[in-house]
Amino acid sequence: MSKRKLLLKNFVLVHSIGALLAFAGCDNNPTHKANKKRISFKSIEGITYTEVSRVQQNGLSFNEYGYHLNPDWRMRFVSDDSVALFSPIKKAFLNFPLALGYDSVINTNQSYLKMRKMSKDSLVFELLLAKNDSLNINGTKIYMKFYADNYITGKLHTTAAILQRYKTQDTLFVMGLVAKANADMKEYFAAQQPVQLISKSPIVTVVKEKTVPDFVLNNYNTSDDYMNPQYDIVINQASDDFNYSFTVYIDKEGKMYYDKPMTAFPEGRYRDNYISKSTAIMNDYLKRYVFKVPGQTLGMKHASLIALHVTGVSRRKNTIAAR
Repeated sequence: MSKRKLLLKNFVLVHSIGALLAFAGCDNNPTHKANKKRISFKSIEGITYTEVSRVQQNGLSFNEYGYHLNPDWRMRFVSDDSVALFSPIKKAFLNFPLALGYDSVINTNQSYLKMRKMSKDSLVFELLLAKNDSLNINGTKIYMKFYADNYITGKLHTTAAILQRYKTQDTLFVMGLVAKANADMKEYFAAQQPVQLISKSPIVTVVKEKTVPDFVLNNYNTSDDYMNPQYDIVINQASDDFNYSFTVYIDKEGKMYYDKPMTAFPEGRYRDNYISKSTAIMNDYLKRYVFKVPGQTLGMKHASLIALHVTGVSRRKNTIAAR
């Protein structure tokens, strides 16, 4: 697994059956019970909280790979074993099971959190990483801050949207990433608004792969859509039938540059042939028939890397199909 994907896994909410077993297994340790108390949310039940920031230990909500920690949770503790979480798709609160552990650790919605601060006005959680059969209670150093809705409006006299705005340090950090990426494409980072590929010809269709948000399947995590954007391209009336998958750089001007094939094979003639043919397809078809809108982060255009899955349908096949 690449360093980029390993880091991404540390930045998203991770679920593991093995970790769930380890989490539940704490009940069987009498010494642990004697030294630690199970967390309780009785004092704040019924209060609706909105996440206003999600940051790393350094206070930034972006990392060097372009991943943005988006504060998007709304929650309300209903009972000792239930929490209501807001679904942005259904526009309603849905009840989820809540498991309360020791050391202020909880589990809900495929996520492990450690309570760092709790009051009727605010909450602070730290994300925990579940891996294989263990739970790292040292945390990921990623912190989620919530304010009670009535605290936001009644005491701060503002809105959650204003509190969630990007901080100056985030903007300055991203400006530095943009400068490096535009000076050297190999210093690219993922664009918050990914590259747009728009067909300029009826013989070419382009579809960007998209994750469907789902509480059960992916915890509304669609981060891969911009961290690793992928596009399915079909070229009709091609000179031959083909299927190639490769990555390309798109610079700040929307120009396309070949990176490498996505197919795994050893060095040699077959690999060289694959690169030669897929590069030719990029030059002959994609540069001519596809308009590229460069990726942007905080409104700044910059170089980024995307993956293409290109299928060619020959003129002969199109002719047969039309009969």
